[in-house]
Amino acid sequence: MSQKVEDLQVWQKAIQQSVAVYKLTEHFPRQEMYGLTSQLQRAAVSVASNIAEGRGRLNNGEFRQFLGMAQGSNYEVQTQLVIAKELGLGNQDRIQQAQSLNAEVGRMLTAFIATVSAKG
Repeated sequence: MSQKVEDLQVWQKAIQQSVAVYKLTEHFPRQEMYGLTSQLQRAAVSVASNIAEGRGRLNNGEFRQFLGMAQGSNYEVQTQLVIAKELGLGNQDRIQQAQSLNAEVGRMLTAFIATVSAKG
């Protein structure tokens, strides 16, 4: 497990997703600060954070577990973006950008989990 987390494309894409979510939520209504804004930001940051924490673990089994948590957080982001879109919160182009990144991160995580699982 010598590869640095910064070298992982899935981690890089998860960082992009987090930045897109922050840019999106900065224009959400103030009353959402402790609601959807906070939940969406935390879930987005959790994706990249779990990938990073897993990379720092001692074996592939632990790494796979954290990748699974990242995948769960990514599904949270997906759900919360749908809610934001349905409520008409934020810029719709930014929501679409975040949703595209979210879908890409999801595909990358699925493939990466399969790769790590195959290594035992």
